[in-house]
Amino acid sequence: MRHSWTPRSPRRAVTAAVAAAVLLPLSACGGGDDGGSTDASGKVEGKITFQTWNLKANFKSYFEGVIDDFEKEYPGTEVRWVDQPGEGYADKISADAAAGTLPDVVNVSPDLVAPLAKAGLALDLDKAAAKYEKEYLPGAWKSHQVPGTRGTYAFPWYLNTGPLFYNKRLFEEAGLDADKPPKTYDELFDAGLEIAKKSKGDIATLANVPTIEDFGRYGVPLMNKEGTGFTFNDAKGVELLTRYKKLYDAKALDAQALTATPESTGKKFLTEAVAMNPGSALDLEKFKKDAPGLYKNIGITPQISNTGKDNMYVMGVMVNTRTKQTPAAVAFAHFVTDAQRQMSFAKKVAIFPSTKGSLDDPYFTKPDGTDETRVRIAAAKSLKTAVNYTPVLFSEQMKVELRNAVAKALQGKQSPKEALDNAVKACDRLLQQS
Repeated sequence: MRHSWTPRSPRRAVTAAVAAAVLLPLSACGGGDDGGSTDASGKVEGKITFQTWNLKANFKSYFEGVIDDFEKEYPGTEVRWVDQPGEGYADKISADAAAGTLPDVVNVSPDLVAPLAKAGLALDLDKAAAKYEKEYLPGAWKSHQVPGTRGTYAFPWYLNTGPLFYNKRLFEEAGLDADKPPKTYDELFDAGLEIAKKSKGDIATLANVPTIEDFGRYGVPLMNKEGTGFTFNDAKGVELLTRYKKLYDAKALDAQALTATPESTGKKFLTEAVAMNPGSALDLEKFKKDAPGLYKNIGITPQISNTGKDNMYVMGVMVNTRTKQTPAAVAFAHFVTDAQRQMSFAKKVAIFPSTKGSLDDPYFTKPDGTDETRVRIAAAKSLKTAVNYTPVLFSEQMKVELRNAVAKALQGKQSPKEALDNAVKACDRLLQQS
């Protein structure tokens, strides 16, 4: 699979395995122009189409097995599985929605479900499938709710998150306690400035500029409750960006952070030029092989947060309101995302189930001495209380506006307040156009 997640972006993977295999936003075809019933209580029967995003290459047998099991459990059903290439998936959903050819069952990220919900194309599960809510983690169930509307518009599917790696040697050389890494932003900024000072600017602590998730973890209110405007330019937001500017000026934030990619920041950490970086179990294996000096000094710590809650990346499975087989579409969407199927899928790729109790399984709690399990346990623990900080109405264009504003502030071209005010204005304009 082309898409992936890291703690820096919902589109980046916590692992390269996920990068190669995981972001499966799904969709299924079958709904036409005629609206179907929103009543899911009828007999589960008929044909539906289930469309995945670039998955057959890696998970063909898994999904064929899921479909076979569903058709056996519900005689008289038939699930047609279609797999689409990864490029242009969001555009395809938009085109299908406009043409009335949106699939019956659609795997969506929260930002993709929002416009479909507002257009009346995403089935409200609070009305059609409320009995299933208790099966999922509360934070996951809420992740597909849209400000300004009432309802939940997708079953939670798999989750992802990731810890931070830090270089114990660099902390020790700066006179810091390597066994007590920063957990809050106050501690992070203090440590960053100290490391930069002791290294005379040679060692940065971070290689990434703040994203909307950082503003959320800092405790900044990101959007009003009505979903009509963004608020990350409030005093707390300005405070965060001002503190990042101080890091940047002190060389505690890497000079190339403005143009950094996950690959470039990973290389900086690998070469011990930065002290902290988001990572995964596969990174540990890479360190072990390519940078044994770094590997022996690796520390693992939760994401930096002032709220006590990590960021959660979540995918979901949506039912098209225009499907002509509502009971079958709802039943299949639930089937794909139930505890048994999620647990099975999680053991095939580095993702985490959104179902209650699944993260208590020994697979996510019992150490076995391997690096992969070490990271998996740390991530699973944080997910029980994690939230999706990125507003569902915060589009890719809006992320670009925020990134550009952050760059202007760090470079001194605008004050942090002016930069964030302009970003909010731009994002509000985009919001009104959507």
